[in-house]
Amino acid sequence: MNDAIHPTDGPEVQPCDLAGLYLVSTPIGNLRDITLRALDTLKGAEAVICEDSRVTSRLLNAYGIKKRMVVYNDHSDEGDRAKLIQTLSKGAALALVSDAGTPLLSDPGFKLVHDAMRSGVPVIPVPGPSALLPALQLSSLPSDRFLFAGFLPHKSGARKTILGELRHVPATLVFYESPNRVADTIADALAVLGDRPVALARELTKMFEECRHGTLSAFAEDAALLGTLKGECVLLIGMPHHGADSEIDVEDMLRKALKSQSLKDAASFVAAATGMPRKTVYDLALKIHGKH
Repeated sequence: MNDAIHPTDGPEVQPCDLAGLYLVSTPIGNLRDITLRALDTLKGAEAVICEDSRVTSRLLNAYGIKKRMVVYNDHSDEGDRAKLIQTLSKGAALALVSDAGTPLLSDPGFKLVHDAMRSGVPVIPVPGPSALLPALQLSSLPSDRFLFAGFLPHKSGARKTILGELRHVPATLVFYESPNRVADTIADALAVLGDRPVALARELTKMFEECRHGTLSAFAEDAALLGTLKGECVLLIGMPHHGADSEIDVEDMLRKALKSQSLKDAASFVAAATGMPRKTVYDLALKIHGKH
């Protein structure tokens, strides 16, 4: 894919010159994460389709944008979609946003976008923030192959069924989760997947941003490790065997893990991630720690 910048990609290209549905990514916490293109699109659109007008109005007000808002969320039906498609089919330029992050990632906009495409309405993505990639960056888990599975079911039985389907996926598993269900989800994951390395990210891009690392068993056995959780969380679960059989790979993982974990926890985390004997990893962690 050629990502070179072309002369026509500059500010002279006006947003919303084309009719269609613009999928605009918005900040997940820090309002300064909005892109210039997103702001231009929101200003140029005839209306903004949003989940909650109270949430979206805070973003628009922060940048002095006055725009009509149309609410479209989980409670919207086929009739609501039909009205929007009719407006788009007449040549309107509408911006679709979620409450935070990238539209369509665990977001009610999927059916609207699907219907728009089936009706021949142009759909234009305006990329930007999401919680998914920052969480991967902070997780210390392999990011070259991952599976985003959105929100797991609320009930334990259904949740275990989904986890069972993902058991043999050779990738880091990424879930969005409510803070009041994280402990139950971890317990179910341990029962279905066995012990694995895990990372729990929260408050991403905000003042109290953090990512906690450990193993499923450690989090399940000690509720204090979870602490007080607020806001949407990102739960990342590693593979039982990462396949990093060279000392260089393990050393790199250990160095990253030791930045946020105790020597003991870092050794457990990396041992679970690589499938190496814990004593071997612990001895290597001691060696690395002794150099500092």
